[in-house]
Amino acid sequence: MFAYYVHSLSPFIVRFNERFGLHWYGFAYVLAFVVGYWVYHRLAQRGYGPLRPAQVGDFITLAAVCGVMLGGRLGWIIFYGWEKVSAHPLEALKLWEGGMSSHGGILGLFFFTLVYARIMRVSWPGVGDNLVVVAPIGLFFGRLANFVNGELWGRIVPGAAPAGPGPWWAMQFPKELVDGGATPELQTAAVTAAHAVDPQIFSVADAVAAAYADPRVRAALGNVLPPRYPSQLIEAALEGVVLFTVLWLIRTRLRTPAGVLTGVFFIGYAALRIVGEKFREPDFGIPFTLGLTRGQFLSTFMFLIGAGFIVYAYLRPRYFTPDSTSVAASSTR
Repeated sequence: MFAYYVHSLSPFIVRFNERFGLHWYGFAYVLAFVVGYWVYHRLAQRGYGPLRPAQVGDFITLAAVCGVMLGGRLGWIIFYGWEKVSAHPLEALKLWEGGMSSHGGILGLFFFTLVYARIMRVSWPGVGDNLVVVAPIGLFFGRLANFVNGELWGRIVPGAAPAGPGPWWAMQFPKELVDGGATPELQTAAVTAAHAVDPQIFSVADAVAAAYADPRVRAALGNVLPPRYPSQLIEAALEGVVLFTVLWLIRTRLRTPAGVLTGVFFIGYAALRIVGEKFREPDFGIPFTLGLTRGQFLSTFMFLIGAGFIVYAYLRPRYFTPDSTSVAASSTR
């Protein structure tokens, strides 16, 4: 019997009641900050960047709160959730339900590190070069959290039918029935299939809720839901694993002026995000811009930012590497 994986992961690690509990989404961010701290601290110990190891803890904490969390949430509100939040302002506070923009988080870190470097009187590109090595770790865990939440699913796999045949890695996401974009025909077919298994199901919301609790309903929806790319995992691999590997190798194997690595991050993230968006279903209700999805359009500006960092770095070269003893000495002030 052929069957795709029908998403059924719970967003809760521990659930105390219907709406309250410990979420995997929040845990993913905590884990990202812990691992990010360890990597940044290790780079500082090896002599990379202007920050001393003892400064890394405070820096990462402030970057997490002022850069990632604040920037990521504001970015989501501005770029994706403006209509929702303007109609219901309290939605802006519901971080446990997701709603973070990676572009917003990156811009938040951009401005946070600028202010931090000025206050601490250290090199802004020097601080940033280590931070961008850490950034893909957060992107990786964030995309895994998206997958656990069953959100930001992929486009429909061409030629794949709900009951097969099709590629084994294709997946089906019940939440697409209630999170926007599903046609009335698909919703009706889903309710009909679920009702045949459980006569107590009369609505789309009931069918989706039952799919996460009853394997029979899940199997019934598997005969209706379109097979999709697991875009969350694809983006985790691209924005997380691939980008981190490239940046780590450049940081530890090559001697480049401060700012080059930051520029490579912006360019690399933009390129990989544009590729990843080809597998991701565009956000429902958000129009295309110049034929690009919102994520692709926002990424195009990052090419310019990255190029600016690289040009500036080579025009005014300064090094923060283990073999740059003069610079390492000046960074302890």
